[in-house]
Amino acid sequence: MVDPTRHSPNSGKPLPVQPPLDAARLRKVLAAAAPSKPCRCSLGTCAGWESLSEDRWPAKAMQAVGTLRDAALAEPTYEEWHPDGTRYESPDAPVAVSFFPYNRCDLWRCGQCERHVLRYTEFGGYYVDHRVRALLPATPVTD
Repeated sequence: MVDPTRHSPNSGKPLPVQPPLDAARLRKVLAAAAPSKPCRCSLGTCAGWESLSEDRWPAKAMQAVGTLRDAALAEPTYEEWHPDGTRYESPDAPVAVSFFPYNRCDLWRCGQCERHVLRYTEFGGYYVDHRVRALLPATPVTD
């Protein structure tokens, strides 16, 4: 079965293979990121995991940076990691690369505001829900 999250959201064309990002590489990307500029793109704040429909995804402004997916895993875990009592939707939840939902994410950069966001697709029964979380240089990242 083809994984629909690996296709361009607007064109349906397969995405180019993205470089894998472990926790150390992701921290380097975020540390080197330019400060966000004020942006009027359709992403909004996306501080926690927010649903973002295809019509709001600014495809022309987004640049794929890499993936947190482990190509060796056919089915990554759904276990979450919240050592300080955060929850899935908490804006201050750490990015735990080996845990859900981060282990199913791709990293994107907005060409307008230079913000980095993680994106994954949630599948359930009869729905598909694209979720986005913005990252800041100070976002905690762990394995």
